[in-house]
Amino acid sequence: MKALLIGILVFYAAASVAAFIVYGADKFKAKRGMWRIPEKVLLLLSFFGGAVGALAGMLVFRHKTRHWYFWFIGIVGLLWQAALAAGLAFAL
Repeated sequence: MKALLIGILVFYAAASVAAFIVYGADKFKAKRGMWRIPEKVLLLLSFFGGAVGALAGMLVFRHKTRHWYFWFIGIVGLLWQAALAAGLAFAL
């Protein structure tokens, strides 16, 4: 059970780093008029493990902060990810 919790936390960390980098790359591309990363990719990264990195990327790069659905998906993702980690931690 402890290995599962550690594995999930490592996955969350990796997904958050990836989401942060992708949000930064999309902002870079947006400023230069280049091909963009689809919004659904950004949202899926945020919801499925990378909520912390996605929310940090939104704030640091000031990217997608005006779209309510990015905030909504980020916060919902963060809540379910935290609940899963807390549930496993308490199960130990």
